[in-house]
Amino acid sequence: MSKLFALKGKIQHYAWGGTAYIPQLLGIKSNTGKCAEYWLGAHANAPSVITTAAGSQNLDSHIASNPNESLGAEIAESFGRLPFLFKVLDVKDMLSIQVHPTKIEAEKGFKRENELGIPLTAPHRNYKDDNHKPEIMVALSEFWLLHGFLPKYELIERLKTTPEFVDLLPVFTDSGYFGLYKKVMEQSAEDSNRILKPLVNRIMPLYSQGKLDKSSPDYWAAKAVDTAPDTDVLDKGIYSIYFFNIVKTNKGEAVFQDAGIPHAYLEGQNMELMANSDNVLRGGLTPKHVDVPELLKHVAFEETKPNVMQGTLQADGIERIYKTPAPDFELSKIDLKLSENYQSTSKTSQILIVIEGKSTISSGEKVLHIGKGDSVFLEANCAYSIAAQTNATLYKATAP
Repeated sequence: MSKLFALKGKIQHYAWGGTAYIPQLLGIKSNTGKCAEYWLGAHANAPSVITTAAGSQNLDSHIASNPNESLGAEIAESFGRLPFLFKVLDVKDMLSIQVHPTKIEAEKGFKRENELGIPLTAPHRNYKDDNHKPEIMVALSEFWLLHGFLPKYELIERLKTTPEFVDLLPVFTDSGYFGLYKKVMEQSAEDSNRILKPLVNRIMPLYSQGKLDKSSPDYWAAKAVDTAPDTDVLDKGIYSIYFFNIVKTNKGEAVFQDAGIPHAYLEGQNMELMANSDNVLRGGLTPKHVDVPELLKHVAFEETKPNVMQGTLQADGIERIYKTPAPDFELSKIDLKLSENYQSTSKTSQILIVIEGKSTISSGEKVLHIGKGDSVFLEANCAYSIAAQTNATLYKATAP
């Protein structure tokens, strides 16, 4: 039996998504629907579908029927399921500011909300499962994000030079990151509007005239207001835009988000690989539920110096691995020139997607022709090779 399967993911439609990138990648007709994410994996909410000798099968069912064969004994014992979820993201409008819990806190929170009888689909539910959600993204275009608190001296300068925030300077000086963030997140809507309205009135004309640079928090604060469904009550996430690092990544550069690091994707396209979880604690830039007391328990209140990773090119000169401390996943980029050949053996399950070009992937007698937007699933202990028919770029998800 072959261990190589053609795989089809599921498109997720969210309000912040674009309309063109994912349809163009997949070679399907674009419409006005917001194609925000393309999921590749075995998450119960949107499992991918593989083509087997017996017909189409959901990937989660296929793995569950023989986890040792699919995952390998070690990963099957450690995780009991595919430990990662692989995605293509097209970020047109900003995502909510969010923090992910640690594994231990996710287990506690999930158990607590189950005991309280809160339905999994309830809008005020914080914990959708018992897993942590570290994640790594690699830019497929110029990509902008918020990532962690500014270093202390930079945040002091930011508060000094933003006229509306000068009164927050002694709060930060006296109470640090926790005190500052708690202060603004616990404000009444009236108090935050009183501070943020003058800021918005000052920056919106500059935004409308195209005078703001994307490296400036003013640009993203103005965009948040411009795209907000309701501006009568201004979103407290605007504060975070000024408190956090604004990071620009170029194509092929990566950023890892560990538990506790507040972050938000702002604009662009990326490959994202994460633990198989949907646990998100939100901190603004969203109409969804924001549980401030729970949020404050999980944020890392410390300065963050963003680590933009280039990845490590392997000895074959073809594969570039983006290492993280997460035991759940490992992301790599495979760049093949015409007629080059990549050879590997999967230690555990792998998912590959072609972002550019055409190639063939073969294992034993089975050969699949794969082009832009095509994906494959490989079971554990599958020896395979990829031969480039044109210059080709693929991304690979597996566990380390």
